Amino acid sequence: MARGGVGDNYHNQQGGNLMKRRSIGLLGLGGTAGLLLTFGLAIAESDDAGSWPQWGQNPQHQSFVSTVGQDATSILADVIYDPFTAAEEADTGGELLVHYQVPLLDGQDVFMEFKSGQFIECVPPGSGNPPPGQADCGISNWNSQTWNQKRLHWENGVLVEKWNFQSDWKAVRIELAQWEPVYHAVLVGDFVYDPGFSGSVFKLDRGDGSVVSRISPFGTTDANTFVAGPLSADSNGNVYYNAIKFTDQTIGFFPGLVNSWLVKIAPDDSVSMVSYPSLLASVNPPTRCERNYSIFNPSTPLPWPPSTDTPTRMGNCGAQRPGLNIAPAIGPDGTIYTASRGHLPTGGDRASYVVAVNPNLTLKWATSLTNTLNDGCGVLIPIATEVMPANPPWDLATFKGKCRFGANFGVDPATNSRGSGRINDAGTSSPVVLPDGNVYFGAWGRYNVSRGHAYKLSGSNGAILATYDFGWDDTQAVFQHGGTYSIVMKDNHYDEEEGFYCNSTDINGNLIPTVSQGGDPTIRSNVVCDWTGIPAGPFYITQTNANLVPEWKFKSTETRDCHRNPDGSVTCVDDGRHPNGFEWCINQPAVDGAGNVYVESEDGNIYVFDQGHSGIFTTPKSKLFTNLAVGAAYTPLSIDNQGRLYAQNNGHLFVLGSGGRGVGQSDESSGPHSPRHLPELDPQD
Repeated sequence: MARGGVGDNYHNQQGGNLMKRRSIGLLGLGGTAGLLLTFGLAIAESDDAGSWPQWGQNPQHQSFVSTVGQDATSILADVIYDPFTAAEEADTGGELLVHYQVPLLDGQDVFMEFKSGQFIECVPPGSGNPPPGQADCGISNWNSQTWNQKRLHWENGVLVEKWNFQSDWKAVRIELAQWEPVYHAVLVGDFVYDPGFSGSVFKLDRGDGSVVSRISPFGTTDANTFVAGPLSADSNGNVYYNAIKFTDQTIGFFPGLVNSWLVKIAPDDSVSMVSYPSLLASVNPPTRCERNYSIFNPSTPLPWPPSTDTPTRMGNCGAQRPGLNIAPAIGPDGTIYTASRGHLPTGGDRASYVVAVNPNLTLKWATSLTNTLNDGCGVLIPIATEVMPANPPWDLATFKGKCRFGANFGVDPATNSRGSGRINDAGTSSPVVLPDGNVYFGAWGRYNVSRGHAYKLSGSNGAILATYDFGWDDTQAVFQHGGTYSIVMKDNHYDEEEGFYCNSTDINGNLIPTVSQGGDPTIRSNVVCDWTGIPAGPFYITQTNANLVPEWKFKSTETRDCHRNPDGSVTCVDDGRHPNGFEWCINQPAVDGAGNVYVESEDGNIYVFDQGHSGIFTTPKSKLFTNLAVGAAYTPLSIDNQGRLYAQNNGHLFVLGSGGRGVGQSDESSGPHSPRHLPELDPQD
């Protein structure tokens, strides 16, 4: 059965990019050697003695603990939590397009998502053709799986399973989600709150996993209502989450929206909630939204913008709802921070808002991210120096990845308007409350090759204070020091992997979402927008100051595909596919009490960076290879109160530290693959 339908572009495109953007100036780069940790800023909540009970560690999502991490010299544990990675990768051509829970930690306890059930493979894998007797298959049928929450406990240096709770939670279908959505619990005192079916939440006894209660604001039988994103908790034990109700979940069709809510569960299980359309009614969200020009419309020919005065193409926004994988953040004063977008794929993501909600669930402020950027044509995207001739062949070097000759300065070429921060349902970016009380949020965008932008907003009124040229699928970590703070983020360049600001077509004008023509000089869209086989990169982990000015950047330089053999040895091959290194497969880095930064890379290593650097450097404090260089999921990292490090690679939970053994040999992967972690194509019908 075909997987098509409105907005159904779940395969990541393997082509194109945004050519030569200006380099991000390392203005004011200064070393941070000799930093003294201080905790006298606005954030008053502690890190709970090194526990990691939720997404982003604390209610503010700062991903920081005062505990100092152990030296990452050995593997203390290796546990498989997703047994289906080989099949999942086979269905996508080698990519693991899944979001996973951060390991939840407290004392000697570890709470982690585990998958069971079955993964129904297509025949052949990736074809979309179900096996006999099945209506659907592959990642289009990810709800054939079952999601479980397990409690593991350290006993004599070994992680021992104490209980397993099988949830009835199900994920939103692929037509909207693109990547498998995150199933994510939260640890609150003696209870684990776990997502369930129909927008419900299970309250589990932490000790034995028994169901204390089931909180069901929407009943327990509605297959079209979903817990959307991780559960979060404040310091008073209140739990917050987003819920969305759709009209249907039909194979091949983008679902309609019925309503969506921000839900608050009190410690006594009482529920209060507010719908997103009601919450945002006073800001009057638009009903018509900007959308990309169509490559099939002869009146909007490439390169874009078609002319300096071509009007922006418009589409229906749809009602407001939260992004699919957003974890609400809660400030010390009880303010809840979330983010919302228009529902429809015809421009709804260009009506995105960062939203602050009072503790009584009334609106504090909502800041639109529409037309807030001015770094498109002439800044991140070069403007062509000559007019593109009417007839082919066209010269690739002259026109590839460039705005039209004479384009307006700063505009998004696909709209001829200022750029917008866009909430993409494939990502997990969630708000971060900063130590000065302001708010950080990462948004997606296409015109800078899916790097998106990060925003720093005023906590008091939502005013935009600063932006940075990366924000895609990243909840950033915060390092407090010397009366100020720094922000740590991944900073991948996806050049030549996706298409610069539009999609490629074949000679007949048919959209090619995953196959490149390699800059065929007779096809206009491929000359302007398509990839040319130049490998992606560079790939940085970047630390900025409080004003989003880079302090240092670590550059990936590993070029080899490696895997660990059954005898424990490691085999590496430099196959030429990664001359600029591997991308960082992290969507929530971690920082310890000494300022050490911990991240995961697609090269299969866990990296540790210390402070004291400036500019760009390439030597980490340390790194440890796990078991596979793989087209990995973007995964979070956490640290427990013993300084043990919890990382993920290809469906394995690895615990790293000192005094352990070698890497386990249970490998469920189908082998090494090239990275390709870009969200869906922009609809350009």
